[in-house]
Amino acid sequence: MHGYMAANKVKLPRNRTFVVNMANISEHTLPNSTGVCLLDCTTAFNNLTDREKLYAHYISQASWYGNLIVLVQTSPESPGIFLLLQKVFRSQPISELERLATELGLTNEEFEAFQVYAAGFYSNMGNYKSFGDTKFIPNLPKEKFESLVLDCVGGKSDPEGMRVLWNAVSDRMYSLADRQRELALGEKGTTTYFSSNCNVHDAEIASEFMTAKDLSPYNTRLFKKTGGPVEYEVRLASSETSNGEVAGCAAGLLGTHQFTPKDGSGPVTFHVTRGDYSKLMALMCQNLEKAKASVANETEAQMLDEYIVSFTSGSIPAHKNGSRFWIRNKGPVVETYIGFIESYRDPSGVRGEFEGFVAVVNKEMSAKFGDLVDNAEHLLALLPWPAAYEKDKFLRPDFTSLDVLTFGSSGIPAGINIPNYDDIRQNEGFKNVSLGNVLTAGYKDTKITFLADSDKSWP
Repeated sequence: MHGYMAANKVKLPRNRTFVVNMANISEHTLPNSTGVCLLDCTTAFNNLTDREKLYAHYISQASWYGNLIVLVQTSPESPGIFLLLQKVFRSQPISELERLATELGLTNEEFEAFQVYAAGFYSNMGNYKSFGDTKFIPNLPKEKFESLVLDCVGGKSDPEGMRVLWNAVSDRMYSLADRQRELALGEKGTTTYFSSNCNVHDAEIASEFMTAKDLSPYNTRLFKKTGGPVEYEVRLASSETSNGEVAGCAAGLLGTHQFTPKDGSGPVTFHVTRGDYSKLMALMCQNLEKAKASVANETEAQMLDEYIVSFTSGSIPAHKNGSRFWIRNKGPVVETYIGFIESYRDPSGVRGEFEGFVAVVNKEMSAKFGDLVDNAEHLLALLPWPAAYEKDKFLRPDFTSLDVLTFGSSGIPAGINIPNYDDIRQNEGFKNVSLGNVLTAGYKDTKITFLADSDKSWP
């Protein structure tokens, strides 16, 4: 009880009342019983040739660099919390950290809560859940978290740097102020896909503008400038930071535009720029370029070329071209996909979160899925809905079971159906990817909480 309450002594505006109760806390902390699963990929990786291992390595490196973008996409404090935790865990073994925690007066439960918070943060690549979008805070008193951070080897070796980091992130790390409890737009929550002064109306105007310019929002963020006439900046993710042309987009896209919304609210100034996450995007491109030396075929080389163009210039059309080559690359031993993919965490549902994965084919399970695909047209006719609900023409998908080596994103799914570009899915196809070692690890020793004990063993 006391730990719960101490963990929520947060700074709040004086003109607001904030009540913390046990119901609030249970929704915003991770229980110590939270499971940690090991994704076993040793055998899969060891079965690769040296060339395949190099290909997997460099795409993995690109994915891990890109994964840092997710921190920026989650919350303002997430990058700082990541650096804080890295300094803690890279400075000494966990056994030494545990001994230090005991000396500092942390109970076993509190040290476990510290580890669970860190594991949850790394798993979600931020302090908001990837499924549910709710914020989670450390389930131990703030002052005990602080003492462990400042007194660990990382804190002692750089006391000023660690103190600066802690002061920058600690209040928001523990805050459950109304606007910080979940991911949402405007006064309803927190988002970094938009500047904090944006609301739903701003999102709608930006959507109109981007539609008029045939500009995909997948790799963009929106920033609103006030203090005079309202102006907007649409910022594209790219390693390039200067003006120029964006591959596959209209000439003159980068720059300043005047736009009149449908509601007749008057001309609005939009600045289209690029260079968001530029240093990370450059590191991704460098590793994709290195991966080209170990591709299995020309299709993979063409795919990587298009991805590099996309991540260099900020071009979604180039990423779509890369996705076309990816679809044509049937049954590769090393499967990958990388880019701004899923839009679940954008309040408007159109901006993509970064995702990059590398996986190796599980041949035995993939053979079973192949049988399923062979019989798909027959099975589709037996489903309890009319053919109008299916695609106009059945395009045979590549349905593969994979063991994950690397997955850089806010969560690892059990399966993926991509790409998400509707025109490609409708006319050219897609891939169904089942991640076998995720399924095996995720449901091992699962605690069933929604059934009575008498029902768990039935029949």
